[in-house]
Amino acid sequence: MVHRPLKKSLRPLPALHDDWLERIGAALKNKKLDKSRFCREVLCEIAYPQFVAHYETAVLDPKLPIGTRLALSALDPHHITLEPEYYADVDDEKFQRVKPLLWLWYSFDRLAAGGQNVELGVRFRRLLAPHIFKKCGENFKAFQNVEFSYGYNIDCGDDVVVHRHVLLDDRGGIKIGNKVSISDYANIYSHTHSIVDQKDVTNATTVLEDGVRITYHATVFAGVKVGLDSMVGAMAVATKDVRPHHVNVGIPAKSVRVKPNAPSTTPDRLSTSHERGEKS
Repeated sequence: MVHRPLKKSLRPLPALHDDWLERIGAALKNKKLDKSRFCREVLCEIAYPQFVAHYETAVLDPKLPIGTRLALSALDPHHITLEPEYYADVDDEKFQRVKPLLWLWYSFDRLAAGGQNVELGVRFRRLLAPHIFKKCGENFKAFQNVEFSYGYNIDCGDDVVVHRHVLLDDRGGIKIGNKVSISDYANIYSHTHSIVDQKDVTNATTVLEDGVRITYHATVFAGVKVGLDSMVGAMAVATKDVRPHHVNVGIPAKSVRVKPNAPSTTPDRLSTSHERGEKS
């Protein structure tokens, strides 16, 4: 297999990227920050700069098209609802603390400055994540259109990469180890519904241990533990725990092999080799 590492550097980006991010980072460090106002002002600057100086007046101005006023109003997280606010088990105090930053994250991804603007977007989300998650390690990297349930129930290690259009449903908690990679359109759940009564919800912490790879369009069910250095293959649905170093594929996902870099003396590797009839 050909090894194709990423480029180590790109052509220099405009200095205003750094200036803007420095301002965002400094604001977030202020413990007295009004996060809702901050969210509104950041989004207004990017989307409707002509209204920054008189936002409140513009929202109420009957001379403006009602659709424009509606769009301006939605820049303020006080004026929108997110799905978790309807859940009975949400800790409203915690959620209201993170809601403005979640709305800023989601809205930025849908504007020209965000979206597929990879370098700026990754650095911006890296600034927001520690103020949303329960814990966020070093070098966190998220691409566009990643979404959460609560946000505050995510415990994330170092060097984690989350690709495009991933759902991290942390309603019951998600623990992500170091060097975990979650590919495009994957879904990680931590709550489940009864097959008898949809309103009967069970929360269960989902764990992705160090070195785990969740690949394209894969799904991990609530309460599943994906073991050290293991992989859930493309389109697979992990309904049960994945053993360390194993590759699980299919619906429901089952082990089809042990990764070649797994320790040769581990019981899992030995038993799998014997099951396949391989020589020691």
